[in-house]
Amino acid sequence: MSNYLIKNTTIVNEGRRFVGDVLIKNGRIEKIANHIDANFAVEEIDGTGQFLLPGAIDDQVHFREPGLTHKANIYTEAKAAVAGGTTSFMEMPNTNPPVFTQELLEDKYQIAASNALANYSFFMGTSQDNVEEILKTNAKKNEVCGVKIFMGSSTGNLLVDNPIVLERIFEGSELLIATHCEEEAIIKKNKAHLEATKAILEPSDHPIIRDVDACFESSFKAIQLAKKFDSRLHILHISTAKELQLFSNLRPLAEKRITAEVCVHHLHFTADDYAAKGNLIKCNPAIKSAENRTALWEGLLNDQLDIIATDHAPHTWAEKQEDYVHAHAGLPLVQHGMMLMLKYVHEGKLSMEKMVEKMSHAVATCFQIKERGFIREGYYADLVLVKALPYTVTKENILYKCGWSPFEGTQFPYSIESTFVNGHLVYHQGQFDEAQKGSRMQFTRS
Repeated sequence: MSNYLIKNTTIVNEGRRFVGDVLIKNGRIEKIANHIDANFAVEEIDGTGQFLLPGAIDDQVHFREPGLTHKANIYTEAKAAVAGGTTSFMEMPNTNPPVFTQELLEDKYQIAASNALANYSFFMGTSQDNVEEILKTNAKKNEVCGVKIFMGSSTGNLLVDNPIVLERIFEGSELLIATHCEEEAIIKKNKAHLEATKAILEPSDHPIIRDVDACFESSFKAIQLAKKFDSRLHILHISTAKELQLFSNLRPLAEKRITAEVCVHHLHFTADDYAAKGNLIKCNPAIKSAENRTALWEGLLNDQLDIIATDHAPHTWAEKQEDYVHAHAGLPLVQHGMMLMLKYVHEGKLSMEKMVEKMSHAVATCFQIKERGFIREGYYADLVLVKALPYTVTKENILYKCGWSPFEGTQFPYSIESTFVNGHLVYHQGQFDEAQKGSRMQFTRS
């Protein structure tokens, strides 16, 4: 393993920025100082004019392996992730078969150990009839990121809406419980009403079918369960202004028992974009009206929303070209999520320090990830060098296996210059060094 000395870079970390050097030795951050002279062999990197950030940790991705690898796989999507500045990911259980047993969970870790260029963890999946398997995950609370519950529409048999089953999970899980919250009964009612009044449903109907109330009622239900059992609850991809009243900024993140995430596409697109993008931005929960986007930004900046993620969910181009009802829901985003947020940094919408907090520090704190998410001496060297150099998304530089992006043709103001995973320079100026794979993340839960 090579050791590195990054010189004269602008370090953005823990609410401040300063110009200095960072020494990487044996995969970890050995020293941070204004000036460092290494007393052992290093590869020196000139970081002048560049920003050094902790790598993003994406707490919600769908890499589709096993069983759905015509869309994506762990190798291709983790490669796209590191090219976009994401050094660690947490992947969801809605694969084929779904991750309903401890054996299937460990199978995914084995796949990642051989193939993922980024660090990884996987959520345990839930169904109406695998509670005993779910609770076995308690024995792995320092090795598994959490338990995932689809409390609204999902594929296959991942929907869990039986109140007895939900109570058993919320009462018994010692791990963080991450929820997809949309109320199935409301969605079905809205769809039936539209189908009775329209001959053909279209993409702009999506936020009407999966409306604000469907999200709010389900999130409210999850929070009631979490409060009843003092569970550690994290609600994924908040998409409405109404839901914000459910979340507080009165406590530091490390003391919160209920936390929330917002995704990059809900911060960027609005319902007005269905006219141009159509099914390409069909996702669950739906992208909604502009006033919801405005509220999400406010909730992010005032710390009601704790984390920025992507919910990277690739589908093939053909699957997106079907009619609205049959088109698959989800967007490929992990390669461009950080670049999109840097666009908003460039425009003054949020500070780079705040972006780093929400994409790195807060994720590490929320999930109690061991020795990652910060630029600290002794921590793993998961680092990203960012350069103020325009980057245009083209068909040729999209790394997702699905081969398309809703941002194709978009020019971002910043480029990802280099990405280090566990001190290994895995990505540099468009080139990859795949000699070293990522590592299984560890957690510090007592």
